[in-house]
Amino acid sequence: MEWMKYTINTTEEAEDLVCSMLNDFGIMNVEIEDKAPVSPGENGGYFGDVVPDLGFDDHTAKVSFYQEIPEDDPEFDEDEILRKVGRGLLDLQNMGVKIGSAQIDISTTAQEDWANNWKQYFHQFMVDDILIIPSWEDVEPEQEASMVLRIDPGIAFGTGKHESTQLAIRGLRKYLKDGMRVLDIGTGSGILGIVALKSGAGYVLGTDLDVNTLEAIGENIEKNGVDPESFAYVIGNIQDDPAIQEYAGGDYDIVVANIIAEILAGITPVVPNHLKKGGIYITSGILITHAQVVRDAMAAAGFTIIEENEMGEWESIVARLD
Repeated sequence: MEWMKYTINTTEEAEDLVCSMLNDFGIMNVEIEDKAPVSPGENGGYFGDVVPDLGFDDHTAKVSFYQEIPEDDPEFDEDEILRKVGRGLLDLQNMGVKIGSAQIDISTTAQEDWANNWKQYFHQFMVDDILIIPSWEDVEPEQEASMVLRIDPGIAFGTGKHESTQLAIRGLRKYLKDGMRVLDIGTGSGILGIVALKSGAGYVLGTDLDVNTLEAIGENIEKNGVDPESFAYVIGNIQDDPAIQEYAGGDYDIVVANIIAEILAGITPVVPNHLKKGGIYITSGILITHAQVVRDAMAAAGFTIIEENEMGEWESIVARLD
């Protein structure tokens, strides 16, 4: 399937108004590209692994929308689309909005290109002595690693490149002993569970809310030669879903959760139901400025904090269940 891609060259100041204009024309799904820096606080504390270098912010922006190329559709009129958008841009300019050049670039995009374009931003890298490498790259001869992880980024979060994931990996490797049972809440791509199993864990259960994780975990387990019987995963909210809580059960040696602080605070009260006395609770994904809510939740749930580590703007808090 092929699509026409229409890219409006505009400004950061006008991008929201351009999107609103397109929405008025029934064009709901748009893509915005600009170079404005976004802090974790500004985007609600969410984060991702694969971040391109945006370069100097020149305050320009690109707003793109797509139109499927129809087969023998006499009603499809590309010129009419361009006329409507052109009139809309002119109206914005007449209102005093600085819309920039407003040039519209047109290109053709195949559907499979969308699934592959992000690959240019993700390359192999080391986390301590672990080499994390995508499936389309080869291990370089000079690389010396005690563990090689084949992880492809995609819809499910977790390649190991983000600081919070690296903090969680280091916590797991420090406290994990052979044969331990690990509960990974918010497992995403399954990277933490895979690290745990390749480091000696006997069993991992991963939970997540996003059904897209199912395919990602399955693929990553296969790529890394992990026994699928040792890595179970389930979709559901362990915080308030009795069925998921029953499925997870208890007696885990380690619970790891790489999620934002506010969600961790909500999950923490139920973690003791799944963790052995003396078990280790490893949390990450916490903005340093938001860490107190996690500390307070841990104290209320009967945990003793034994370690805190920072990397960039992010923090990991490790606690023991008393």
